[in-house]
Amino acid sequence: MDFDTFKQLHEQQLNSSMIPKHFVKVLHEKLEKQVFDAGNAFTLLRVDDQDMRDKDFVPWVLQLHLEDGIKANDPSNIYLIDHAWTFEVKNARKQLQTLTELRRRVASITGVEETENEEEMCEQIFDEIWKYGNFYWAQTNNVEDKIPIWYLLDEVGSAVHHSGNANCRIVPFLHLHDNSMYSVMFPTRDIDCGEIITRNFMENVDKKDYDALVLPWVTKSFVDVSYEHEGPDPDYFLSGHIKESLPILSSIQTQKVKTNYKVFSEYSLLSEYLTDEHFSIVDNAEDADILWQLEHFKNFEELSLTNKFVNQFPFEYVLNNKDLLAIICAYNSVAYPRWLPITYNLKTELTPFVSYFLNREKEGLDNHWIVKPVNLARSLDTYITNNINCIVRLSQTGTKIVQKYVDRPVLFYRPDSLGKVKFDVRYVILLKGVKPLEMYVHKHFFLRFANNPFILQHFDDYETHFTVMNYTNNGQNLKHMVYNDFLREWAEQYAMWPWEEVEKTILCMLKEVFNCALKMDPPCGISESPQSRALYAADIILEWSDDKIQPKLLEVNWMPDCERACRYDPNFFNDIFKLLFCDMYNPVLFHDLKTY
Repeated sequence: MDFDTFKQLHEQQLNSSMIPKHFVKVLHEKLEKQVFDAGNAFTLLRVDDQDMRDKDFVPWVLQLHLEDGIKANDPSNIYLIDHAWTFEVKNARKQLQTLTELRRRVASITGVEETENEEEMCEQIFDEIWKYGNFYWAQTNNVEDKIPIWYLLDEVGSAVHHSGNANCRIVPFLHLHDNSMYSVMFPTRDIDCGEIITRNFMENVDKKDYDALVLPWVTKSFVDVSYEHEGPDPDYFLSGHIKESLPILSSIQTQKVKTNYKVFSEYSLLSEYLTDEHFSIVDNAEDADILWQLEHFKNFEELSLTNKFVNQFPFEYVLNNKDLLAIICAYNSVAYPRWLPITYNLKTELTPFVSYFLNREKEGLDNHWIVKPVNLARSLDTYITNNINCIVRLSQTGTKIVQKYVDRPVLFYRPDSLGKVKFDVRYVILLKGVKPLEMYVHKHFFLRFANNPFILQHFDDYETHFTVMNYTNNGQNLKHMVYNDFLREWAEQYAMWPWEEVEKTILCMLKEVFNCALKMDPPCGISESPQSRALYAADIILEWSDDKIQPKLLEVNWMPDCERACRYDPNFFNDIFKLLFCDMYNPVLFHDLKTY
């Protein structure tokens, strides 16, 4: 690849990485010839002073040994750094356990002592890598590629440690000629012989969170910092969303119930299972009375000039985005609700969370947390940890929340797994109106089970700590159970806690959740819309609280996968549509939440 082609092909990457232009020609030459010549200028030194290692957490440092030093404006002073290990967080421990040479190399880089206890050694390495790791994203449109790819630099790169007054930068660089990922190191100022080489791991970050972000490298006490939650910010509710128009309520005519509704939907299950005589499927949205959309609908003002229904409410995403759900529930309740796991937004509440974590640690309380992206499903990019450095570093990989992990879940005995496993319950919710709240819950709930017995360890073992198994490769262990069978099993396993009482607390919780979503005006709450109807699914886990069972809300999903529901009950959509559009309420099938 000639230089002009290299520049043109990598222009966007060079600009976004802020690599000074005078280094680009040498970078091209070193990449083409695979020149790794940092050893000509720098010396790798082992830190034997234990006091210094304890203070600065560094087993190795990199020192400049050129007598004349190096100049920041000298084009030759850019260096290729190789990557010692590239990994996804969920696979990291397994790779360390199975690859002996990798484990030894990473142990040397991070200063972990080699022992015969491989599991303990892997745990120590995993705790340390957050001081060394870097990440990038694959540049594709696949959902899976929204998960960050982590990497450790080689021995030279990993010996460059954090400083707020750094003398060099290290940035990842994808060489498109061979599609290989490297890192490049270059000085940001002139460096004298004998200086220790440093970088700033947290460039261009919000100053209010800087101390929290550099916690993996700079020890500081946060125990006196307030960990109170921040109030809802309307601008935050709109960030990342296309603003929706509100219906013109005065233009909406009261609609009488029809004997037949024309339904337009691209949802194949609806076309297959909506068979009741009150409804007919049409191929054109213009001809339809009901629009059952797969995409998010935004123009409710235009809709109000028609006689159509749509399967969404304005600003309902306050329920469906995990960060917004936590905000509306925490701030619109009299006190922090017992049914909501303690939740912090790592984008806006990182410093309060660090304070809360360290205060819990000081008090000896359980400190296992689950880090979740706000808008991905299927447990993608979701991690469980009690390592504050891990959480701080994950906070930089997209908008995420951190929730207190349910460390005392109510378990369900699975004979085929030889033990008690985690499970969660999914309830289907129908929202017919919001002023007043008209809300129903399907009595046929759904169960999801972990495959392995629960243990408060090995948090990267997906089949122990997660229950969504229908998207994993190991689908043969997937346990299906209809609600009637579950109720019989529950009565045997938990005779002292009748399900009717547990369900009552769940239904009261669900009603409270939706009331929270209605207390504030848009964009911080759901808007009134007489032409709106909606179907949601709430995922709930049960926790032991003293000797009582406390439901905990995990999330609320819009347009959940209903394949299993239709397979169990072919009239699933018929019954739902008759309730939503024909005022045909069946108390055998639905709870009317007016009574809760």
